[in-house]
Amino acid sequence: MSKESTLNLFRRLEQLNGIGAALSRERDIERLLENILEAAKTITGADGGTLYSVTEDQSALKFEILRTDSLGIRLGGTTGKAVDLPLLPLRTPDGAPNDSLIAAHAAIHDRTVNIADAYCAKGFDFSGTRAFDERTGYRSQSFLTVPMKNHDRELIGVLQLINARDPETGDIIPFSQADQSLAESLASQAAIALTNRLLVSQLERLFESFVNLINLAIDEKSPYTGGHCQRVPALTMMLAEAAHAVQEGPLAGFHMTERDRYELKMAGLLHDCGKITTPVHVVDKATKLQTLYDRIGLVETRVEVLKRDAELAALRRQLALRPVVDAAAEASIQQALQQELTALDEDRDFLRAVNQGVEAMSPADQQRVRDMGAQRQWRNPQGVQTSFLTADEVENLTIRSGTLTQAERDIINHHIVATNRMLETLPWPRHLKNVPEYAGGHHERMDGRGYPKGLTREQMSLQARMIGVADVFEALTAADRPYKSGMSLSQALDIMVKMRNGGHIDPDLFDVFVSQGVPQRYAQEFLDPAQIDV
Repeated sequence: MSKESTLNLFRRLEQLNGIGAALSRERDIERLLENILEAAKTITGADGGTLYSVTEDQSALKFEILRTDSLGIRLGGTTGKAVDLPLLPLRTPDGAPNDSLIAAHAAIHDRTVNIADAYCAKGFDFSGTRAFDERTGYRSQSFLTVPMKNHDRELIGVLQLINARDPETGDIIPFSQADQSLAESLASQAAIALTNRLLVSQLERLFESFVNLINLAIDEKSPYTGGHCQRVPALTMMLAEAAHAVQEGPLAGFHMTERDRYELKMAGLLHDCGKITTPVHVVDKATKLQTLYDRIGLVETRVEVLKRDAELAALRRQLALRPVVDAAAEASIQQALQQELTALDEDRDFLRAVNQGVEAMSPADQQRVRDMGAQRQWRNPQGVQTSFLTADEVENLTIRSGTLTQAERDIINHHIVATNRMLETLPWPRHLKNVPEYAGGHHERMDGRGYPKGLTREQMSLQARMIGVADVFEALTAADRPYKSGMSLSQALDIMVKMRNGGHIDPDLFDVFVSQGVPQRYAQEFLDPAQIDV
């Protein structure tokens, strides 16, 4: 071998090493496939080539990438132009090896096929190649076809190169033995890189499926939380992209890689995973007296019992006037009965209204409930005279705002503690190590008065604060809660301005949230058109 040939081979070996390192770093499958073929063409001087993948059932080869430089043909990969060609079956209809196709033959027999001139080769069907040449005026001559197998010796694809070119004259020449060795070495490295990437992708899909499984379980428990688990991550990523895009201001230095985006997305999906431990009757509590059912029905039954008792008492008093007829006395009894029935109806309507828990309850209304519970009596099914309202019913009916008692709010709030415990027990890989911190901080406040850890703004990552902003806005605008209707954009933003000024949410993120039009983009995708008033 001449000194020049030795130097050329050494240069190509160095090139091969660099290609192998580059392939191992590529995360995108389509770009990785494309890089494998382009690297093989470069290292062997080929004018064109095809990369096939094997179908899941190992029955055929599928065109993934197709390139012919001299014809300007670029299909598959990142081009966005699919290779619209049929599969190449590895077996004939009777089950025999499909040895007539060179790519199938190389795959089935696990051997490289090096053909100097396809028009002179025997034993292979090149009719498709000749038809291509007739249509394009091309001359397909030299072929180098290399099977690609993973570490378990399982077929994952085939690399086929066409028309080696002389580096000096540009003439089409056969692929040399050095070309074949280099292509085989590259195919081996590429198979490892592709297998690793496929394994990582499968693990990521499996992980995402488990995350979605948790959210599905929460959704199955309560339809009022399932939508929240999907909308908060989407809104978080909108806000993150807005922060990534700003060029000035406090967040100008914030930038995300694809890994950063994936990590934040996973944190958003998992931010409420602890709700799987929250009792359904608390999550779904639509009225103040609701547990497994709305106990307002029991209260209304007692009202009907009291009305019946009042009527019976009035009849007894009227009967006591017999046989002497006293019209005035009977009228007085009837008037008193009517007043009592009216008062009971008013109390029933009042309790129905306060049971909804939509508006903040006034102190006077709260006292009216307490008086009703303490002063009014009824005879229960056991015949015992007892208070019209139980202590638990009084506690629930006097809730100032919403439908939850303090004990129930504590149960709801515990979901974030459960979220932290669940996420902190998992052995996160390095690129997802921040998921627990991101997901676990969305109920903290900038002034340190949040929960569960009472962190201040300085103690929290920007990503955790993003999920906090998204969580608040989604909760304000959500129309699928059992206890309220969704706010309009203007109402929600007015409240968030107060929360911004009050140290609840991050002011810089909220400014970007508004200035970059994130609420409007979110609203177009997730809100009712009637809510979009800004």
